[in-house]
Amino acid sequence: MVNREAVGAHYGLRDWLVQRVTAVLMALYTLIVLALIASTPQLDFSAWRSLFTPQWMKFATLLFLVSVYWHAWVGVRNIFMDYIKNSGVRLLLYVIVIALLIAYAGWSVQILWGIE
Repeated sequence: MVNREAVGAHYGLRDWLVQRVTAVLMALYTLIVLALIASTPQLDFSAWRSLFTPQWMKFATLLFLVSVYWHAWVGVRNIFMDYIKNSGVRLLLYVIVIALLIAYAGWSVQILWGIE
């Protein structure tokens, strides 16, 4: 008889898929931004600011940042599950990381929609 110990949540396929989808979204956004920067003759503050003024760019940037935060969460959570054996410490670290990622997401929205 095999005695299985329940460790972690066994997210498996969902984690793998999230990591791949967010990576593809981040890569596409990076290519778009690089193309826009390359097509800008002079990259100064006003050109940089005008790049992020359109609503579509704000939404694309927000999608990129949410992808970064979600990608980071999955990676950090998996590292914590693998290496932090004390469940109390692991829970505390989860709460800290989640709070920081939510704060970063809110700050991202504030910055993006503060651009006029």
